[in-house]
Amino acid sequence: MRFELKKQLVTLIPESPEERVMLMAVWRQLIDCNGVSRQLTPIGEFVPARNHPAQFAIEGAGAEELPEFPVVVVDFACRVYCDICNRMQDLQPGQSIPPCCGKLMEFVD
Repeated sequence: MRFELKKQLVTLIPESPEERVMLMAVWRQLIDCNGVSRQLTPIGEFVPARNHPAQFAIEGAGAEELPEFPVVVVDFACRVYCDICNRMQDLQPGQSIPPCCGKLMEFVD
């Protein structure tokens, strides 16, 4: 993972498929698509001479602060998408349609 620092902007650039997957997992933890964003807060200390990793806690609103959505369970395999952020997700029978960007995802035609 490559980092770039320009004033107050930190850019993380994945350099392998594994790093892309990990960065996407962190991104989804931080950005909820339901109007609740979280932030990374440094914890402990970072001393490169000691070879310690830099650690951050994810802080912000918890699940109890998210809006409630109706539970819609699908009875067939399908794909749903968010028409705002274009995220797609495959669902299996018995799974519920997830919310994204403040509303339930929609079926792909």
